[in-house]
Amino acid sequence: MSDILIVDDERDIRELISEILKDEGFTTRLAGNSDDAMSAINTEAPSLMILDIWLKDSRMDGIDILKTVKRDNPDIPVVIISGHGNIEIAVAAIKQGAYDFIEKPFNIEQLLVVIRRAMETSRLRRENQTLKRQDGAQSEMIGSSAAFRTLISQLDKVTKSNGRVMLSGPAGSGKDVAARYIHANSNRASAPFVTVNCAGVSPDKMEEVLFGREGTERGVEPGLLEQAHGGVIYFDEVADMPLGTQSKILRVLVDQQFHRVGGVDKVRVDLRVISSTNHNLEADIEAETFRQELYHRLNVVPIAVPSLEERREDIPLLAEHFIAECNAHQGLSLRALSDDASALMQTMIWPGNVRQLKNLIERVLILSDGAGPIEARELPGEEDNSNEEGRVVLSGALATLPLREAREAFEREYLLTQINRFGGNISRTANFVGMERSALHRKLKSLGVVTSAKAGARVAHVEEDDDT
Repeated sequence: MSDILIVDDERDIRELISEILKDEGFTTRLAGNSDDAMSAINTEAPSLMILDIWLKDSRMDGIDILKTVKRDNPDIPVVIISGHGNIEIAVAAIKQGAYDFIEKPFNIEQLLVVIRRAMETSRLRRENQTLKRQDGAQSEMIGSSAAFRTLISQLDKVTKSNGRVMLSGPAGSGKDVAARYIHANSNRASAPFVTVNCAGVSPDKMEEVLFGREGTERGVEPGLLEQAHGGVIYFDEVADMPLGTQSKILRVLVDQQFHRVGGVDKVRVDLRVISSTNHNLEADIEAETFRQELYHRLNVVPIAVPSLEERREDIPLLAEHFIAECNAHQGLSLRALSDDASALMQTMIWPGNVRQLKNLIERVLILSDGAGPIEARELPGEEDNSNEEGRVVLSGALATLPLREAREAFEREYLLTQINRFGGNISRTANFVGMERSALHRKLKSLGVVTSAKAGARVAHVEEDDDT
């Protein structure tokens, strides 16, 4: 990027600067008044502006143009030049966001040094923002189960559009990863991805965090909406957004502009909005804790992110991914996963979903001494299920039942677990448990176990009694 916009009412000066910059390899555009300058900026934002303070026959002077540019295009560095320079004007320009102030007649070498420094500073700032957005931000989706394939298919359909997406699912299921996947595969991938942690910001600070603020002492402080300009704003757990802020966000979605806290000028933004929630927002609307109008604005494309228990087939793949991640980022041992450990994890209960699995893998790797495969005995809770070798400790409820009822309860729970482990695939379940498929079907029928579609996969559950 080397496009420089030169704004000066004196034709000789702007053409002289242009010729010098062209000799240095820059491309230039020229404007002699505020209307031409704003038209050039709105057509295509330049990499840098050289802006005269005093513009004859213009609706706006240089300071007004500077304010507007810094409001709408804060990343453009602006170098102010003036033949009527004084300390007050220079201070005012710097306070409004100018990179530097140079008094006419200026030294060409000095101007070139300032321009190069300004463009380098702008480049480093953009790179820093990009690195911050990439830091710890995973957008790779891991899995192969039917529920996972359904999710990916839905995500792929929305990546190339600007439609607002609402991701719903339990905490820890990976809604943030799904949001980043949409961004990474969209035409806004090179633009910002900014997360608003709706549950982590106190209500009295939410508007400053979102809209930014401006004042005489600290100048302009852009908020998250402004930082996301051109890219994606992600409202993480949007149900936790304060009611008062909800109405203002609704207005932003309609107008694509807002006022900073303490400001009078409107800030225009170009945003794609992705939201997530683990709430039933329709119930929240009934309880009057979430605005119905905002719900309809955000819920243009609803996508359900399945829980880990709905995609148990993916647990070994996810575990191996987290092992590799811990090795790459923390230097922990790159251990394999034994078949027993893999099978056990597929039968465990995961209230914390994918996040819980990631934490478990990290804990096992930190506490382990060896470098061999991770064994089932290393997983938490495994020691609670057995004591002496070959013996299993019965739960209190099971131990109080007669043998026939206890056997039936055990078989029902065991087969439910195995079917869900294999994604509802009866053939794979029969092969693992050592039964003929027809015999397994008869057994399931006798136990009242049925399978039904959920989140794109087959899920086993106990058939409800029609009489209840």
